[in-house]
Amino acid sequence: MSSPEIRSATEADLPAITDIYAQAVLHGTATFELIPPDLPEMTRRYRALREGGFPYIVADLDGDVAGYAYAGPYRPRPAYRFTVENSIYLKPAIHRRGIGLTLMQRLLSECQALGYRQMIAVIGDSANAGSIGVHAKCGFQMIGTHPNVGLKFGRWLDTVMMQLALGEGATTLPKD
Repeated sequence: MSSPEIRSATEADLPAITDIYAQAVLHGTATFELIPPDLPEMTRRYRALREGGFPYIVADLDGDVAGYAYAGPYRPRPAYRFTVENSIYLKPAIHRRGIGLTLMQRLLSECQALGYRQMIAVIGDSANAGSIGVHAKCGFQMIGTHPNVGLKFGRWLDTVMMQLALGEGATTLPKD
């Protein structure tokens, strides 16, 4: 397998992104959505993030979108404007090949370059060892677990919170 090209996502990538996310919704516990959003909804979400200046990237593997990642606002209140939340999803066939780590590293670099100071990971399902492991490899610290906050596939699921300081983190005040 060749190495993926990590690049900015385009609207042409959205059908593949929609399919990847639909698999996660229908078969996984990383997201707590129960019904996969359709292409128009995924397009709306993509445009909102891009118009907000947030990074949205894909792993292109021989012309095929193998995964994607993006950062978005952690919370809407203005005091959170230097904190982002990340999302990353991969095609099931390419899990555990380092592509998620490569996507995360690029996303971290782009967020730091944009001046963000903290990144929050809200990981669905405390049994999601792959995602927890990728975040830990990138230096995220475990913040806590919200036990039994989601109900999917007939069982209660936890949410794991992890956090990473970007750049100077909280050691200095950013220039507003």
